[in-house]
Amino acid sequence: MSEPTRITELEPESRNDVSPSPEREGPPAPRTSPRTRRLILAGGLVALAVVIGLYFYYRNRVTTDDAQIDGDLYAISARVGGHVIAVDVENNQFVKKGQVLVRLDPTDYQVAVERAEADFENAVAHAEAFHVTVPITSVTSSSGISAAQAGVQQAQAAVAAAQKEYLAAQALIHQRQADVVKAQSDLRRYAALVKRGEISRQRYDHALATEQADAAALAAAQASALAARQKIAEAHAGLSLAEANLRNSMSGPERVSVSRAQADAARAAVKMAKANLDQAQLNLSYTTIRAPVDGIVGEKSIEPGENIQAGQALMAVVPVNGLYVTANFKETQLRYMRPGDPATIHVDAYDRDYKGHVLNIAGATGDRFSLLPPENATGNYVKVVQRIPVKIIFDPGQDPHHLLREGMSVEPTVITKR
Repeated sequence: MSEPTRITELEPESRNDVSPSPEREGPPAPRTSPRTRRLILAGGLVALAVVIGLYFYYRNRVTTDDAQIDGDLYAISARVGGHVIAVDVENNQFVKKGQVLVRLDPTDYQVAVERAEADFENAVAHAEAFHVTVPITSVTSSSGISAAQAGVQQAQAAVAAAQKEYLAAQALIHQRQADVVKAQSDLRRYAALVKRGEISRQRYDHALATEQADAAALAAAQASALAARQKIAEAHAGLSLAEANLRNSMSGPERVSVSRAQADAARAAVKMAKANLDQAQLNLSYTTIRAPVDGIVGEKSIEPGENIQAGQALMAVVPVNGLYVTANFKETQLRYMRPGDPATIHVDAYDRDYKGHVLNIAGATGDRFSLLPPENATGNYVKVVQRIPVKIIFDPGQDPHHLLREGMSVEPTVITKR
C-alpha cells in the first residue's frame, strides 16, 4: 500500500501567495486659492450690476424701425393764367423763401392795372364833384339862387369829369391800337412759320384769337371814347340846364336829398373802383411765382413758352425746415409714452443720432385712416398688435446743414417717464 499523502500545513504568513494590495488613490484635488475665489465673486457682482443697469436703462426706452421722416409738401400752382416767359429753377435745386420760380408775361395784367387806375381816378373825380355839391346845396336849399349856383358847379364838375373820362378813353385807344399792331405782327409771323411747319397750328390759332380779341378791345375802346364824347355833350347840356335853373332861381329841399344820394353813390363807386384796382394789382403780382418756404424743387412740369391756366400745378417745393418723424409704434409700447417725452432719432442714411421729443400721438391706428379699413365683424377676426402713428419733432439746431430729407428711414427711441 502506498503511503498516505501528507498534508503539510502552511504557516500563516504563507497561506496566500499574493497579499492583497491596498486600494489605489487618485491625485489630490487642486485647491482654489482665496484670490481666485475673490476674483470670481467680483466678476459675478460686476455681471449682476451690468444686468441690473441694462434693465433699468432699457426699461423706459421704446423703439421701432417702422418710422420715416415726413414734412409738409408745398404744391406750387398758378393763381392766374398766362404765357410762361421764364422758369428760373430746376429739379433738386435749393431755393430760399421768396425766390422767383416762374415768371409769366405781365403785359395783359399791366394794361388791366392801367385801366383800373383810370376808372379809379374817374370815380374819385365824380365823388369830389358830388362832395362839393352836397354842402353847397344844403346851405343854399332855402335860396333858389344858391341852389342854382350849386347846380352850375355840379354841371361844370360833370363836364370836367367827362372830359377826363374822354382823355382816359383816348389813352386806352392808343394802348389798344398798339396791342392790335403787335397782334397783327405776331399773326403774320406765325402764319409764315406755320406754313413751314416750324410751329404748331394751335399756336397760330392762339395768335389769331389774340389778334381778334385785341381788335375787339380796340373797337370797345373806341366805343367808350364815343360814349365819353357823348357824355361831354350831355354834361354841357346839363351845364346849360343848370344855368337855366340858375336863371329861374329854382330850389328846394328835394335837391339837397338828391345831391346827398348822388354823393353816396359816388363814394360807393370810388370804393368799387379801388377794389378793382387792388384786384388788378394783385393779378399783376401773381405773374411772378415765388417760393413759399426754404426747400428743394421737385416734380417740375413747366417750361418757358407754355400757356398755363389758373390753378395748374407747376412744381413742388419740399421744405428743409419743419421736418418731423412719423413713427408707427406698437400699441403695447404706448403704455407710458406721453407728449413731451425726449427721443433719440437714429438716421440710417448718416448713421448718426438726432435729438427730438414726442409732439403728439395719433387719435387712431394706421389702418383706421386707410382707404379700406378692415372689417372685423365677418367672423374671420385675428388679433394682431396694431400700430399707432406718433409724431416726433426734431429739437432746434439739429440739422443746420439741411441734410435730412423726407422719406428717410429712421429708428426713433423714446424715453418714457416711469
